[in-house]
Parts: sequence; C-alpha cells; structure tokens
Amino acid sequence: MLKTLSIKNYALIDQARIDFGTGFTVVTGETGAGKSIMLGALGLVLGQRSDVSVIGNKESKCVIEAVFDISKYNLNTLFQEEDVDFEEETILRREILPSGKSRAFVNDTPVNLNFLKALSDRLIDIHSQHQNLLLGDNYFQLNVVDTIAGNSDERKLYLEAYNNYKRLISEKKNLEELNARQKEDQDYWEFQLKQLEEANLKEGEQSELEMELEQLSHVEEIKSALSLAALTLYEREEPMVQELYRLVEEFRKIASYLSNGEELLNRLESSYIELKDIAEEVTERGAEVEYDPARLTLVQERLDLIYSLQQKHHVDTVEDLLKIQSELSDRLEKLASFEEELNRLEQEINQAKSHLDECANRLTQSREKVFPLIEKTIQTQLRELGMPNARFSLKNEFEKDYGPNGRDKISFLFSANKNSELTDIPKVASGGEISRVMLCIKALLSSAKGLPTIIFDEIDTGVSGEIADRMGRIMKEMSQNIQVISITHLPQIAGKGHHHLKVFKTETERQTISSVKLLSHEERLTEIASMLSGASVSEAALENARLLLENS
Repeated sequence: MLKTLSIKNYALIDQARIDFGTGFTVVTGETGAGKSIMLGALGLVLGQRSDVSVIGNKESKCVIEAVFDISKYNLNTLFQEEDVDFEEETILRREILPSGKSRAFVNDTPVNLNFLKALSDRLIDIHSQHQNLLLGDNYFQLNVVDTIAGNSDERKLYLEAYNNYKRLISEKKNLEELNARQKEDQDYWEFQLKQLEEANLKEGEQSELEMELEQLSHVEEIKSALSLAALTLYEREEPMVQELYRLVEEFRKIASYLSNGEELLNRLESSYIELKDIAEEVTERGAEVEYDPARLTLVQERLDLIYSLQQKHHVDTVEDLLKIQSELSDRLEKLASFEEELNRLEQEINQAKSHLDECANRLTQSREKVFPLIEKTIQTQLRELGMPNARFSLKNEFEKDYGPNGRDKISFLFSANKNSELTDIPKVASGGEISRVMLCIKALLSSAKGLPTIIFDEIDTGVSGEIADRMGRIMKEMSQNIQVISITHLPQIAGKGHHHLKVFKTETERQTISSVKLLSHEERLTEIASMLSGASVSEAALENARLLLENS
C-alpha cells in the first residue's frame, strides 16, 4: 500500500508530505486547488515522462518520493533481477533537475524508467476518466477476463507454444528464401567447386613447389657449387678431408703431452666427422641434381594454376582454397538436401501447431469458464447503482490467426434499457453509465488481482444523489481487500472515507501554493457541508453532513 507521498518544488506545491492510511481515503478540494497536481506528482514517481516545466522554482530541483509497504506482494524476484535491494518499506524517488535531466531511484539505488514502471504496475492503479475509454479496447477486456480467471499458467504455456510455432514458421520462411537465392547461384558454385576439385590441391604443396621451382631454375649454379665442394673436400689430389684426417692423427700422438690437448683432439675429431659427412652429402646431391626442363615446365604450370585460383578467390594460401572448396561442397550438399530439411521443418510445424491448438483451447476454456461469474457480478452491481434493466454480457469471437494472447477476441456488450440490443459499451453507454460499469469491473478485479492500491480520479463524474452514495459504498467495500483512494467532488462519496484529505490553495505575496491536509472529524463535517451547500455553510448542511458520516 501507499504510505507516504512527499512532494518538493513541483508546480504549485512548494513542499508537502501526505500520509495515507489503510482502507478508503477520499480527497476533496475546489476545482483548481491542486488535486490533479498531486496525481501528476505521483505519476512522475511512478515512471511517467518528466518535463522541466513542472519545476516550481526553476533554480532548484524537483523531488518526488513515495513510500510503499510491499511486504505481502512477493516482489523479491523483480528486485533481484534488477540487482536492487529489496525492502519491505520501499522508497521510490524521482528527481527533475533544472537542466531538464531526470533521475530515478528505488531504495536509493539508481534505476531506469522501465524498472520503475514495471514495479509501479505491481503497486498501484490510477484510474482517471480517460481510462474509461479502455472499455472499448479488446486487449483491456481480455486482461480483465484473464485476471478474474487467474489463468497465468495457461497463458505462460500458450505463449511458449506460440513463440515456438512462430520460430519454426520463421525458420521455414528463411530456409525457403535462402534456397531460392542459392538456386540462382547453384551453377556458379558447381563450376567453382569443379575447378577446385580438378586442381586436386594438397596442404603444403605450394611452398614445396615454390622451393622446387627455385632449384630447377638455378640447376647450373647448384651443380657448380656442389661440384666445387665435392672436389675441395673429397676428390682433389690432396682433399681437405684427408688433410684433416692426418691432422687428427698427429694430434692424437701429442694430446697427452699438450695442455688441453685432449680437448683440441676431440674438437678436431668432431670437425673431421662433420666435414666427412658434408663431403659425402654434397657428392650425393651433386649426382641427384639434373637439369629437367619438362619438370620445370610442369612445376611452373602447377604454380600458375594455384596462383590463378588464389587470385580468383582473393586468398593467399592453398589452405584457404581448400576451405573454400569445403564450404562450396557444404552449400551444394545443403541445397541438395533442401527438400529433406523442409519436410523435417513442416513436420515440426505441424506438431507445434497441434500443441498450440491444445494450449489455445485450454486458454479459451479458462476464459469462457468465468464469463457467467463476470456477467452476474457486474449486472448485480449495476442494479445496485440504479440501473435495474442493465444487461452486461461477454462475447468471444475466434480470430483467424494466432496471436500472443491466443485466438480469443473478447468483447464487453452492454444495454442500459430493457428492450435495447446488447452492443459494444462505447456505442451505447453515457459517461455516467460507463463510469458505473468501470467501477463494477474494478471492484471485481480488486479481489482477484491483489493490487495493493487503486486510485479513482473522479470516477463519479456524471452521477449524483443515491447513485453516488452506492458508488461510495462499493469503493468502501473494495477497501476491505485493497487500499482505495478516491478523488471526488461528491459529498456522498466523501462521507464514506475512513480518511479524508483536503487539497487547498493559499496566496502569498510571491506565489500561489497548493497544500494537502488530513481533516479531523469536525473539519470533515465542515468540508462535506460546504460540498453540499457551497461556500456558505448552513446548519442544515452541517446536519446533512453529520448524517452522511454517521450512515457511512
């Protein structure tokens, strides 16, 4: 429930703190006294858009703060999801800076407006006159039925089935569009794949071929260098290997007499062995290297093919070409298996549609099951509100297509007169009749929805006398389940409140200020008497006010 509303520097309100109690609170005041300002301030802290024009003193910030008792409404999860500290007494604060910037806080934690609105929707319902237009809105009517039906589980299951069905439909559409586009490219892909497959590419071959090409292109230089090395090391009259061998033998004789002789001997022996191996290898390699123009041409042609494919596909390596080859193969394979994939999807869609039908039917049944209760309850209350011949009925028409809320198109039908045809409410009901119907709906919702607080902003417009008295009794009965606050001009309703707040204006030398006051019993008598008789309060008016309070 709403416990406190604090307002600072908002429009005509310099500073105010309004304490709200449980049960039924009425708010009265002359036209223009500032009742709408109080509601505007509350709307701001509940997440409505801000406007720098609402700041009273343009040099200071505007601060609106509302304290709610949320201990009984299972909102812990909502706070956890936003990483906001949960407090049983939760404080919502909104600040409008002179620059026009706005900040929002919940329990002193900065939050975005989406969270503020989501939280507010769970805490309070502000019913203003324009909300009566919702009676002609099918979505509002559907939500009323769902709230009374308490079918949140059925709605959740249906929405899961609906989202799955829509996902599969979208997947099928994307597959068909992709297939249509790929069909246009199929011949080109097949040509590219054939080129790559015929090239018979192998990982690492490019570097090997490039090395071989270098060798084949410089055969004479290679053979000359290898021959010179073989001659020097192994084949001339006094080869270097043989000379080194004799040196090793000489050192072997003196190694034991020479300082570090063994070490020098070992190094000479190692050098001899290494030089001998080199000599043998260059001799063998020299024999292997031959000028082969046919092989040179073959390697050059193979590299030209590789370079051509790389240039065509804008890549630098054979590995990249092989990857493209694999991708082309996969695309063509998927294209070939399109019908199989499409058939699989269609089977899944049929199964999903069957499940969706079941969920939609269960949702429809849960809704239609409460039609009689809603019709009977509202018709009974309308009779109490002075409409003995009023009829209220619910009609359900199935939509052709599935929607996120099912296939039901629920309409509220109404007739105020005995022989009149039942018709959509906005077409036949007057303003006063619409107010009474909406009050009956809100009363029905109050016990089912578990909303902590509801505020009626002059819902009594267009009614008076005995009907106003009955509307007040309904709001007072609602307050047994939830906190009810009613802004009213009617004394019959004002007399029903457990608490009475008066909004009034005072003039100072500098400005006009709106203030709010909780009235005592005697002050209530005077206020209600003035509502009955005007500015001049008579004894008769005071007696009537006393009777109103006593009979409430």
